[in-house]
Amino acid sequence: MSTPRIAVLVPCHNEALTIRAVVEGFRAALPEATIHVYDNNSTDGTADAAREAGAVVRFESQPGKGSVVRRMFADIEADWYIMVDGDATYDASAAPRLVAHAQSGPFDMVNVARVQAGEKAYRAGHRFGNRVLTGLVGAIFGSRTTDMLSGYKIFSRRFVKSFPAMSQGFEIETELMIHALELRLPVSEISAPYGERPEGSTSKLATWRDGFLILTLIGILVQRERPLEFFGAVSALLFLLSLGFGVPVVTEFLATGLVPRFPTAILASALMIASFLSLSVGLILNAVTHSRREMKRLAYLAAAQRSSTP
Repeated sequence: MSTPRIAVLVPCHNEALTIRAVVEGFRAALPEATIHVYDNNSTDGTADAAREAGAVVRFESQPGKGSVVRRMFADIEADWYIMVDGDATYDASAAPRLVAHAQSGPFDMVNVARVQAGEKAYRAGHRFGNRVLTGLVGAIFGSRTTDMLSGYKIFSRRFVKSFPAMSQGFEIETELMIHALELRLPVSEISAPYGERPEGSTSKLATWRDGFLILTLIGILVQRERPLEFFGAVSALLFLLSLGFGVPVVTEFLATGLVPRFPTAILASALMIASFLSLSVGLILNAVTHSRREMKRLAYLAAAQRSSTP
């Protein structure tokens, strides 16, 4: 049986203080893996530190973690892909357990839920936002994780090569989860310690800005992946507004034979037309979404998994 190729993918922006520890930690935990560090416009010597630690260093000039993930997934050929942040907060020693769990399924994605290992490891605002956003995605698309925004995950080759990667920033984790849920891929989760950043290292995550971007992405993905429900809800709202404005006008017309409020009657008619148009758009886009989902499923099936072949 051939040995599966394992790639550790580390997107980085100004992580010179921590990247050496990350690379050395994963080299010790998974000596058979290749560590790929993608430098995203760093100005502090991140690339040099990663190269000195033994990583394969590449560069992505388009800003944002999503841009880096899109490039990594396109460039790297492997059977299993471990994605981890370069801030030395995730436990590299959990990597063998992560690989073993992924292969035992096999699972196309295994998420590492964070267990706080330091007093300042997980800010209260980040923890609250993660719970809200994870719960929202779970309510809409299905609950398969307790920590959707964790930056520590493993993917199969089929997942990576069928993932469109449209996000630019930290909302990429949300897109990864929804991709798995929409294609009904086998997903699992394990827990591992989550530590504090070293002194002098700063987080690139802006709580409110990135939370808003993630929330916006969820809305876009609901419209894109659940168009009938999305436009159906809009249609129902317009229908109720039309009734609210139109019923008094119709009632008065039936009683007196007069329509004294022409602007209200016109508004009610326009809202009713918009309601039917919205429902029609939802029905058309639902058929398009079904076809697009079939195409992604075919791309997933076409990306053959090389591991465990003779």
